[in-house]
Amino acid sequence: MTPAQARPEGSPDSITAYRTPESRLFPEIVPASPDRAWMDEGTRGWANRCLPLRIANANGWFILNPTAVEVQWNGSRALDGIKIEARDGEEVLVQSMFGFGIVTFVLPYLFRTPPGVNLLARGPANSPKDGISPLEGIIETDWLPFTFTMNWQITRPGKKIRFERGEPIAMLAPQRRFDTESFAPEIRNLSSNAELLEKFEAWMADRQEAQRQKRESNYQARVKQGHYIRGQDHLGDHAVEHQNKLKVKPFLEIEPAPVVELPRLESASPIKTGSWTRLKSYFGSSGTSK
Repeated sequence: MTPAQARPEGSPDSITAYRTPESRLFPEIVPASPDRAWMDEGTRGWANRCLPLRIANANGWFILNPTAVEVQWNGSRALDGIKIEARDGEEVLVQSMFGFGIVTFVLPYLFRTPPGVNLLARGPANSPKDGISPLEGIIETDWLPFTFTMNWQITRPGKKIRFERGEPIAMLAPQRRFDTESFAPEIRNLSSNAELLEKFEAWMADRQEAQRQKRESNYQARVKQGHYIRGQDHLGDHAVEHQNKLKVKPFLEIEPAPVVELPRLESASPIKTGSWTRLKSYFGSSGTSK
């Protein structure tokens, strides 16, 4: 898409990431992958049958770490309680800005969303990382004239934690402002909704039959499953709207990044590059949607 074909700035469906002029290192932004290595390998693919997991996995965009880096916390509250190590001569986005074991990725983009739309900034969904936990934030990016950061809190002092090159360091998802507050939640008994109760009882009967057959190891005669993936209840009714895959649009590079020569930086303790191969090894062997 050329600049002439691009959507106008501020259009209702536009999200723009402006490169900030003082920055030299711009991480790649890509549609989030539905795949996770633990879902493929740790559960032998069984977790990939869980459509809610896969939809959540792909609900937004990943910001990919441009430089491999290791962080380590000594357990103190001080800013210098975090040690940051990168390959000699490579610039990183990581800083210690808050103390308390929190490492900060400085994102060199100013995001702009349509009026009334926030951005949820979080860690990659359903991707636990040993020794460190992502912190979430919701930002009013429809008016904010400055950048925001992505923060992770180390939970295991003394452990070296590595962020590989190409590993997601943040996940962005748009949210309509006031949506959550607009709902008036209630608690009722299922027996008060006869139609919904009938559908629930049909599902429960199927589930109990499937569990019985599983106990008997009669896998050939198991009750047919996968209703949710098909957007269908156990009485045969189909959902009016149903998604079994997200088609998140990529960020288009409308303008090329400014060419700035990066100076070589000194690093106290170089680390090895490792065998990272972009998202393929992080999300599984396939690297594609299933």
